[in-house]
Amino acid sequence: MIDALYIAATGMQAEQNQLENISNNLSNINTTAYKAGNVSFDDLLYKPIVDGVGSAQSANNNVGMGTAVTSIIKDFSVGDLQATQRSLDIALQGNGFIEVDLGNGEYAYTRSGNLAVDTDGYLTTAKGYRLSNNIQLPPDARSLKIDKDGTVTVQVDGKTDPIDVGQIEISMFMNPTGLKAIGENLYLASEASGTPIYATAGENGASEIAQGFLEGSNVDMVAEMMNLVVTQRAYQVNSQIIRAADQMLEINNNLRS
Repeated sequence: MIDALYIAATGMQAEQNQLENISNNLSNINTTAYKAGNVSFDDLLYKPIVDGVGSAQSANNNVGMGTAVTSIIKDFSVGDLQATQRSLDIALQGNGFIEVDLGNGEYAYTRSGNLAVDTDGYLTTAKGYRLSNNIQLPPDARSLKIDKDGTVTVQVDGKTDPIDVGQIEISMFMNPTGLKAIGENLYLASEASGTPIYATAGENGASEIAQGFLEGSNVDMVAEMMNLVVTQRAYQVNSQIIRAADQMLEINNNLRS
């Protein structure tokens, strides 16, 4: 009965983590290019059932010691594209990320394409992180065009033909689910993800770039609400197990008195 208390407690803790993940997914349903997280569970250690004289009843007669959350895996499926008609908005139509410079010697990766221009004319993320390609627009730039292959051109005063100012590269990973989320729609490479593989947009499996669009969140509200109901019920059942085990312990104590 004591084991039942601890086993049910692991279930309640795991369902609490699941509930927090669902809450995070739903709160980011309107976040640009947000990727839903999915909780992965695993059973804990097993121990043999011991009879009254202290010997195991059977080599295969074991009891589990509960459950635990092993990881929260990001779903990197592409979200729906949303038209904005803003020249600085881009969406990735397929695999890959945009590499940005964090300014501390590290590089991060994002799919959030709501770009901006800083005071020095460099293309940045909405949070102000410069694209690693260091694409700088001239001060007299009048219009901006980003082709499907990531080529950035601008129209300037006094010239008929557009000027090529750089190209946005696509960074891909062998195992994108191994990326480490750090917030602000940014991810860091890890041992699990592998090192980035750079490619031109639209080539070698890399996504094309769509200007004037943003990628929406890939959170499925119906699925999340269903998971929420299941999680609530599982939490409730585990709490009832604790209550039942407590009642049995109370009966056992009363028999001894």
